[in-house]
Amino acid sequence: MPLKVGIIGLPNSGKSTLFNALTGAGAAVAGYPFCTVDPNVGVAYVPDERLERVAEAAGCQRVVPADMRIVDIAGLVEGAHRGEGLGNRFLAHVREADVLVHVVRCFNAPDVSHVMSGLDPARDIDVVNAELVLADLESVERRKVRIEKAARSGDRDKQGELSVLEKLEGWLDQGLPLFSMDLSEEDWEVVSELFLLTAKPVIYVANVGEAELQGESETWEIVRRKAGEHGVESIRVCAELEAELVELEEGERRELASLYGLERLGREELLRRLFRLLGLISFFTTESGEARSWPVREGTTALEAAGRIHSDMQKGFIRAEVIPWDEFIRHGSFAAAREAGAVRVEGRDYPVRDGDVILFRFHA
Repeated sequence: MPLKVGIIGLPNSGKSTLFNALTGAGAAVAGYPFCTVDPNVGVAYVPDERLERVAEAAGCQRVVPADMRIVDIAGLVEGAHRGEGLGNRFLAHVREADVLVHVVRCFNAPDVSHVMSGLDPARDIDVVNAELVLADLESVERRKVRIEKAARSGDRDKQGELSVLEKLEGWLDQGLPLFSMDLSEEDWEVVSELFLLTAKPVIYVANVGEAELQGESETWEIVRRKAGEHGVESIRVCAELEAELVELEEGERRELASLYGLERLGREELLRRLFRLLGLISFFTTESGEARSWPVREGTTALEAAGRIHSDMQKGFIRAEVIPWDEFIRHGSFAAAREAGAVRVEGRDYPVRDGDVILFRFHA
């Protein structure tokens, strides 16, 4: 694809630390603003227990999970839409992302400066969203100016677009992000062509201290409540702890996580949520001793899925042999599953389902 996740937030909210936790890339982290100027880019692998079990059943030596490109974008400050701080570059990188991770500072650390006056998660969320909203408002207004003449002259398509733009302008004028707006499919078609920042899927990450990972936390509750008001998802994570855990071996990582009462690592849960937020599902292949997860949009056909692997496979597509992952592990191979009558033969229009194990037949 590749899918791009943009990490945003105020300076010193823990963006680079979370980036390191997701990717293990070791980006520089400092206690002062704008340590990140050019974006850090890395790859995160989405954990999937089903793939591990498919690989084990098929005797595959290599396991390749689905991946995402993670971009740690420079911190945003008030006035970014006017170019303040690293505003112009910041907004350009946000525009390129498919989904946004909005990191909100919920930890106290005297040695890590705060660009605002003290800890206030609700205010920090509003500052970031306000800058994105103002940038979107400028984009909508510019587009209106460009099409108004054609709309007034009777162009029906432009009249329809102008009507949608006026609706968006009214919403943004209230300081509200578009992800909290109820839009029709037709409205979204107009929005998608404008590459608006607040139209992107977003998840709020409350970056808490270790002591606030479990139980009640006032700052976490503020973030969760704010997310509810905006109609977006939220998650509580200690980025510093997660960045330390990712450097450990699997056994040590799980052991230390359990000491903190974590059934699942925060990074793993966040990656799974991002996967769902993007409307993605996975199908699996087990060829040449390699079990691989392939992320595709929900509704992808077998023909399109074949092209996800290789264009030649799509061009020469004959059929897809399909079996659900749990059925596959019961039989252990396509050959055994075929003998048991558990494999279905599907054509090019078959809508791939989450967890399908697929063997594509094609002309070279």
